[in-house]
Amino acid sequence: MNTHSPSALLLRGCFIFFTMLAMAGGQELPDLSSVPTDLTVPAMEGEDATPTAGHRVRQTTPGWEGTQVHHALYLPTDWTPKGGKKFPVIAEYAGNGGYKNKYGDVSEGTVQGSNLGYGLSNGQGFIWVCLPYIEMADGTKRNATKWWGDVIETNRYATATLKMVAEKYGADIDCMILAGFSRGAIACNYLGLHNDIVAPQWRAFFCHSHYDGVNARWPYAGADRASALERLQRLEGRPQWISHEGSTKGVEEYLQSTGVKGDFTFRAIPFRNHSDQWVLRDIPERKAAREWLLAVTADWR
Repeated sequence: MNTHSPSALLLRGCFIFFTMLAMAGGQELPDLSSVPTDLTVPAMEGEDATPTAGHRVRQTTPGWEGTQVHHALYLPTDWTPKGGKKFPVIAEYAGNGGYKNKYGDVSEGTVQGSNLGYGLSNGQGFIWVCLPYIEMADGTKRNATKWWGDVIETNRYATATLKMVAEKYGADIDCMILAGFSRGAIACNYLGLHNDIVAPQWRAFFCHSHYDGVNARWPYAGADRASALERLQRLEGRPQWISHEGSTKGVEEYLQSTGVKGDFTFRAIPFRNHSDQWVLRDIPERKAAREWLLAVTADWR
């Protein structure tokens, strides 16, 4: 479908109009399926595949050989093996696995199931790395599909992977954006601001659907608001995009209660779905998200 044709533009205009009516009247928001996708995320190729422009491959960072731990690496279409050019990075954490709701939204909690980095970049100009959470099971380390696994090991892998991607593929360690959906959105602060060692790695954060500290009853250590506030204070004014299906009111009220000042951009996503797939659609919210991404990396460019 040509998303710029007169009929497509009319359809989009009608969708926006009726979405606004639904929100004003308290009706259920529309489903993502009502808007066609215009992007398809590249499938993750096997670990024997050579990383090349426009491809997404499975990799294991040196130091974790012999384990089941792995990440997904995507090199943008404008990347070349000759080197010399550095690229900003979108590092992404997935939502919890084993999730399915009545609308058919599914999260498997895997690195290959993530979408934000590709939708935000359109596959160009940014190296995209989907990072794992690491747990020990059956005598070996592997990717955890629910919650954090071993937080220290998870952050150690992230730091080592970003360093490796910088050394081998031209990633710029001074321009790393941490992104995540659901569990991954919480991870932006829970992992990304976990201590004074890892916190400085990140230039900005893209948090979609949930936020560290809003729900103090999540089943893991450090979910309480006092711990979340300690992490939040390491943000130190860096930009955060914060979006949620339907409304961001809960996060806005929480952040106001903390008294922490920040460069926060709030955006409600006008769909009922608990999903990161809105970035694969030509909607105003994706346009705004891409503009935010370019703005927070503008001085790098």
